Amino acid sequence: MDDRTLDAYLARIGATRANTLVELHELHLASVPFENLSIHLGEEIVLDEDLLVEKIVQRRRGGFCYELNGAFAALLTALGHDVRMLSAKVFNDGVYSQPFAHMALRVGDLLVDVGFGRFGLRPLDLTRRDEQHDPAGVFRMVDTPEGDVDVLFDGVPQYRLELRPRTLDEFRSACWYQQTSPESPFRRGTTCSLPTPTGRITIAGTKLITTSGDDKVTEELDDDALLDAYAKHFGIVLDRVPRLS
Repeated sequence: MDDRTLDAYLARIGATRANTLVELHELHLASVPFENLSIHLGEEIVLDEDLLVEKIVQRRRGGFCYELNGAFAALLTALGHDVRMLSAKVFNDGVYSQPFAHMALRVGDLLVDVGFGRFGLRPLDLTRRDEQHDPAGVFRMVDTPEGDVDVLFDGVPQYRLELRPRTLDEFRSACWYQQTSPESPFRRGTTCSLPTPTGRITIAGTKLITTSGDDKVTEELDDDALLDAYAKHFGIVLDRVPRLS
């Protein structure tokens, strides 16, 4: 990443080169939405560092884990951090998925993850096994007999991390699967989501969902209102509503 792109990326998330890793993590989560709109717009997602960064910085879009953590890894590396990509199996419906279902990052002894939707707002310490309190909730790391680490959020397993470093290329097959397989959760409907100071704002399908503390408000939107909501709440300007054909 050249200096011009680096500064543009930092500007995209409201950061400077002086920000700490914790600050960059929080700013990225607050600025770049977790979204799967490309799949429903017929846009191919290619795991190329330049393309991932261009989508976030120039097109002012978000993405899912491979895109968000892939681009954030490039940013952190350009800032001098030692970043390693990690494969994870996602816990859902009582079972763990296949490997590479999720990409997370390791920076030193910290778990860095800006690509899992509702998750921690700050990096987590991979060396600790006690409870770690985050503004989003309580996290805990649990070792597995195989040498992996289960990440629990408020007592519920989220994913199982394999600690062996991986490369971006190794996630290509999984990324293709998530885009094309009828079994992929990302093909079942659109999602676009950001944390807010008091909760979260999400567009899921045709619904705008706003949570604040324990309060939740759901609003059904027509096509024009959907396009307006994407622009207003996420800065995403679209010429059509994302829908699988």
